Amino acid sequence: MKRVRSVRWNTLQITAVGFLGVIFLGGVLLYLPVSNTQPIAFADALFTSVTSVCVTGLVTVVPASQFTLFGKAILLLLIQIGGLGVIACAALFFLLLRRRITLRERVVLQEAYGAQRLGGIVRMVRKVIIGTLTVEGGGAVLYAFQFVPEYGAVRGIWYSVFHSVSAFCNAGIDILGENSLADYAVNPIVNITTILLIILSGIGFMVWFDIIENTKELIHREVPGRWWFTRLRLHSKLAVIMTLALIAAGTLFVFAAEYHNPETIGKMSLGEKLMASAFQSVTTRTAGFYTVSQGALHEESKLFCSILMFIGGSPGGTAGGVKTTTFAMLFLACLTFVRGGNDTECMGRRISVANFRTGFCVVMVAFAAFVTGMIAILVIEPDSIPLVNILYEAASAVGTVGLSADLTPQLSRASQAVLMIMMYIGRLGPLTLVLTFAGKSHPRDRIRRLPKEQIMVG
Repeated sequence: MKRVRSVRWNTLQITAVGFLGVIFLGGVLLYLPVSNTQPIAFADALFTSVTSVCVTGLVTVVPASQFTLFGKAILLLLIQIGGLGVIACAALFFLLLRRRITLRERVVLQEAYGAQRLGGIVRMVRKVIIGTLTVEGGGAVLYAFQFVPEYGAVRGIWYSVFHSVSAFCNAGIDILGENSLADYAVNPIVNITTILLIILSGIGFMVWFDIIENTKELIHREVPGRWWFTRLRLHSKLAVIMTLALIAAGTLFVFAAEYHNPETIGKMSLGEKLMASAFQSVTTRTAGFYTVSQGALHEESKLFCSILMFIGGSPGGTAGGVKTTTFAMLFLACLTFVRGGNDTECMGRRISVANFRTGFCVVMVAFAAFVTGMIAILVIEPDSIPLVNILYEAASAVGTVGLSADLTPQLSRASQAVLMIMMYIGRLGPLTLVLTFAGKSHPRDRIRRLPKEQIMVG
């Protein structure tokens, strides 16, 4: 038991240090003259590496004009590594070399993916990698219907591949220009393709496998069709329901709040407004692309989108935030207390107290990072910057979203350093970061029970 715990701590440390190593190496490569069309400060190169590896999308330079083809290829590689994760990429490297993955490395993979069993972990990682490349390839094909006629075969295919990877990995970095996807705000191909890629990656790989397995059973008529959803794991059910609910809520809110705003969706037709609102709702789930000006959004829209960014996507995928299932679990626990119940219940299942404590810790650490970062930027920057814009930027960084109220390039180097730290925390995961540096528990803590005493709350 002691040995397994040691491997687990090594897993966390490998993840934390691995991301730092890739970030620094990426910064150096992006700083090279061969990567740039014009000189770049190392701080900007490092910031771009952080936002790529942490699949965020906040930028201090315009990637389309700043980087050469070589630099953009480095960006693509960093985004892919950040999306899959350092450990999964290392496993892919071993598989390509046909090197046998040892028991210790399998345990590391198991801990990295939170798998319940050690058996079949390499097969699962292989499925994750194949699934990722397949969906990214499909996204590139769909993008090609727009980009190839517009930019020609070679550049169109390159743009299609880059933006498919960026969208699937929830990076939100584009190489089209300064306006992200704003030029395609009313383009169904670009909008629908991007939305699908963001949702598929943000819902989590475990949900993929669960849905696919149950669909196979349905096709083979092993189970009645009406049982398809009920046979999914509780995690999958919560992830699907919360994803749909948050997308619908975001779409309706943005549609209502921005309906008459001429600087966002006010001048669009009814169908275009709905599509743009849906895109805005989906992209706040840690994607970072935008089709309407984020700086021009009403304050209530920025605040609501900040909440969506803080929640983020689902666990086990490329999304950031505190995760949909965590938010759902805490909401259900609150509902249980209001009803006078003892156990947190959901769809005929009981959620363990340990599960609740983990979720609560994730939210508290993420909220602490968010508030601390926001206050730090407020202290550094002049009072002329609106509070809601700094809040929007901080939520975007800690949620690894990448949406910006046109603020990131204007911030001082110190504030940009704060954003880099927040992006790193968001990508690594608040709980992972805390456990990496936390001390080991004492054996007596497992058996001792101190006397109870009540404190006043509320």
